[in-house]
Amino acid sequence: MVREIIHDPMFLALKSENADENDRQIITDLLDTLRANLDRCVGMAANMIGVRKNIIVVHTGWNQMVMINPKIISKKKEYTATEGCLSLAGERETKRYEEIEVIYLDEEFRTRQNKYTGWIAEIIQHETDHCNGILI
Repeated sequence: MVREIIHDPMFLALKSENADENDRQIITDLLDTLRANLDRCVGMAANMIGVRKNIIVVHTGWNQMVMINPKIISKKKEYTATEGCLSLAGERETKRYEEIEVIYLDEEFRTRQNKYTGWIAEIIQHETDHCNGILI
């Protein structure tokens, strides 16, 4: 189900809680909402649809990737990025890393650990910031 996008910075600044297999509907709703907003959005965190759970989805250009309870465990090559956010008006500068390594659960709740670079790494960092209550 496509959900309404949350714009309240006070809600978005609250840290999210770990998700579990009881949160499958949130994953479905998050994917549906991302797909409905692909013309203006490339990633979403569950708090953007009003649910404080550590779930993000990322549009990779060819599919949508689900990351449950993502943790960035390695960062390399810091740079400054200018980003926008579907939940917040305007664009802002923020620190990002060209290369990251992430441990997470996939949509089948299997543990994964992967390295990401470039644009996909930037999206993952933005969305994990959302889970941690960090707004750009």
